[in-house]
Formats: sequence, structure tokens, C-alpha cells
Amino acid sequence: METMKLRAHIGADGILQIQAPTDLKDTSVEVVVVVQPLPDAEVAIYSEAQARYNAWGKPTTKKSISNAIALMRQLQGEVALDKTSIRSMIEEGRRF
Repeated sequence: METMKLRAHIGADGILQIQAPTDLKDTSVEVVVVVQPLPDAEVAIYSEAQARYNAWGKPTTKKSISNAIALMRQLQGEVALDKTSIRSMIEEGRRF
């Protein structure tokens, strides 16, 4: 059993959305949720330091986002095709 303590924000729509990283995959689990409003002082601190996680459950930071963008640009340069190649592929595809 794993116990996590998270903080979240309920939007104006009244819907609570929870994202929690876990090592469990493809399994059924039982989840217990306790909703308790925070005092105003804690809300101000929380809104400044809210952690966000990527699809792999790792925290995202400005550095990790910058690294991801740099890698995407590098990949784009490696696989980029010129316009004539794209046109010829389209024409070849139409033949089938």
C-alpha cells in the first residue's frame, strides 16, 4: 500500500482533477480521497509551488521543458524533407 499526500485546486467548475505518479501499471487499485479546504495562507504558498508531472510521472521544470524543445528541434532538423521530396512522395502515393 502506498500513501500519498497531494494538494490540488478545485476550479470554478467544481471538478477536482488529481494527477499522481505511481509505479503501478495495468492494475486495479482502491483510492481513498479526503477533501479538506486549506487556510488562505497555505493557498497562497501552494499556488506558487504547484508541481506538474509529465506523462512518465517525472516532475517538469523549466530546464526539462527547454531540453525537450531543444531535442524536438534537433530531431526536426534530422528528419526534415525538402518540398520537392514531399511533392514527389504525394505524386507517387496517388499512383496506388
